[in-house]
Amino acid sequence: MREQAEAVLRRLAGDQARLREDQWRAIEALVVTFQRVLCVQRTGWGKSAVYFVATALLREQGAGPTVIVSPLLALMRNQVEAAARAGITARTINSANLEEWGKITAEVASGAVDVLLISPERLNNPDFRDNVLPELAATTGLLVVDEAHCVSDWGHDFRPDYRRLRTFLAGLPDHTPVLATTATANARVTADVAEQLGAGALVLRGSLDRESLRMAVHQLPSAAHRLAWLADHLDALPGSGIVYTLTVAAATEATEFLRSRGFAVASYSGQTEDADRRAAEQDLLDNKIKALIATSALGMGFDKPDLGFVVHLGAPPSPIAYYQQVGRAGRGVDHAEVLLLPGPEDAAIWRYFASLAFPPEEQVRSVLAALSDRPISVPALEPLVDLRRSRLELMLKVLDVDGAVRRVKGGWISTGEPWAYDAPRLRRVAEAREAEQRSMREYAALTTGCRLMFLRERLDDPEAAPCGRCDLCAGPVLPSDVSGPALAAAHAFLGRPGLDLPPKAMWPTGLESVGVPLKGRIPAGEQAAAGRAVGRLSDLGWGDRLRALLADDAPDRPLPDDLLAAVVEVLKDWSHGPEQWASRPVGVVPILSRRRPQLTRSLADRIATVGRLPVLGTITRRDDGGPEPSRTNSAQRVRLLHDAFTLDATAPLDGPVLLVDDLLDSGWTMTLAARLLRRAGAPAVLPLALAVAG
Repeated sequence: MREQAEAVLRRLAGDQARLREDQWRAIEALVVTFQRVLCVQRTGWGKSAVYFVATALLREQGAGPTVIVSPLLALMRNQVEAAARAGITARTINSANLEEWGKITAEVASGAVDVLLISPERLNNPDFRDNVLPELAATTGLLVVDEAHCVSDWGHDFRPDYRRLRTFLAGLPDHTPVLATTATANARVTADVAEQLGAGALVLRGSLDRESLRMAVHQLPSAAHRLAWLADHLDALPGSGIVYTLTVAAATEATEFLRSRGFAVASYSGQTEDADRRAAEQDLLDNKIKALIATSALGMGFDKPDLGFVVHLGAPPSPIAYYQQVGRAGRGVDHAEVLLLPGPEDAAIWRYFASLAFPPEEQVRSVLAALSDRPISVPALEPLVDLRRSRLELMLKVLDVDGAVRRVKGGWISTGEPWAYDAPRLRRVAEAREAEQRSMREYAALTTGCRLMFLRERLDDPEAAPCGRCDLCAGPVLPSDVSGPALAAAHAFLGRPGLDLPPKAMWPTGLESVGVPLKGRIPAGEQAAAGRAVGRLSDLGWGDRLRALLADDAPDRPLPDDLLAAVVEVLKDWSHGPEQWASRPVGVVPILSRRRPQLTRSLADRIATVGRLPVLGTITRRDDGGPEPSRTNSAQRVRLLHDAFTLDATAPLDGPVLLVDDLLDSGWTMTLAARLLRRAGAPAVLPLALAVAG
């Protein structure tokens, strides 16, 4: 059997390929003794070879198809192509090929498919769960859980949908082999995943050394310096690679800047269209571009053996997540460069993502109280609960796994089963996240030992030892200095203010159920026009200054001169640019922030002075002692704000009005204030904000 396994491996990886001992141990356990196996092995070790070889051997024995649960489309595409090289027919069911589901399901049923790849989200899609999953589980020859650290809420990338695997496991016939694989699991995550696989799971944990990686950190004083460093040194990095950013906005900015400096680069994020993602992946695989500028959407599974470098423009929130991402590099080359360029905005971005964690008990109970045995959709649920959609959806998935709710056609229902809020465990998970962030700060700025050894120790690798290659072991390979021209270009690029604000056209769903008489399309006579902002809080350029001014704990103060200059530049471009306003505003109206009234009044007054416009009045929110709406979902914000504003007009609104605010979060404050002005007679309302939160 080992000879057969080696023959399949050679088809997959070339004539010189040979199975490692732990690879063979895993294959033998799956194919001969039908065990459940957890492989915790470094990136590039060959975990996919284990399940493709095992699949080929099991199919020869007459076993059913292998089902691979895989988290990312990029990973699925790589695996389909790899399977074909080994003579294995693979298909995938995911959100990008809905029209092919019926055909693929029929192919699986006929035995024409050796491997079916599905996303974890499919496991709880009502149609798939009720009509496809039972038969699939009953006929599966091998279940593979790729990136299995996602199963554990201790893992850096926990995904509630992965918990659905318990249901899949329970539906498998006796003695169906199961393989779970990951490169990024410390001892706690490994134990958690092994426990979920069941008693007697074989755990194969290897060294996490990456002999090809040469790691370094450059502490640079500003975002402009970091972009300038990339412009100066990108060509010196070997081959092609990935530049990771923490946000979509940063990926877009870095891509645009590097293109302006003559580099062939492409942007890649969760907001990139699927066809554009495919094209960008292929361009990188074919070395047609120097780099993909990517968010963590390109994190797991993207396989380019000759990837020559990974640069991080901003630090991920944990050493484990960082190790996972840098593992893309150096899989099939002798050496690859790995560089971290941390920024002061990193901690604020970490805090934002941490704020999306599982909600407090009272919010969870309010959701459970709003559910019944009649399905309700998430949009219809939003007016009833005080949670943003992303948090609400995550919470419902966790409650579904816990058995308290169930996803059905038409939405969600309550099961009526008792449910307990596990506060101690959630608190321990939050503390673990904070500890990971402290470790990442230590890696970036404080450690004096080996970089790779630091990461391996955080993953509980017992063989961790100095690598002898990183900047702390052997000195930096690339300098940290930047040239004057590159720095000037970066300052000019990041100093450009201006961001489009598309107007809202539809009210949130379900407002009538909470007594708000608004639904459907916002009437044209009550809408705002397209607006502008100086920038986003997450921008590389204006982000630092805007965050310092608008932070929750920042003092209320008048508009600084540099921001006034930026506002004037935005207005100048707005009045003369390609998408200029139809006619000049006749005056200014500020929305006086309850938190920063001095700032918003100063903003309006200084715009009025520069533009020789009158301040036509003010809009204030009645202080009813109610909650601030900025952390709620759209429906809740509209419910709280729809009749909360008062217009104190000091002059007629007989022309377009410039409506100014400090911070635009969801956009509903601006939308409702514009509606108030339109109903008071303003023929057009032009929204202007200092910053956008998203």
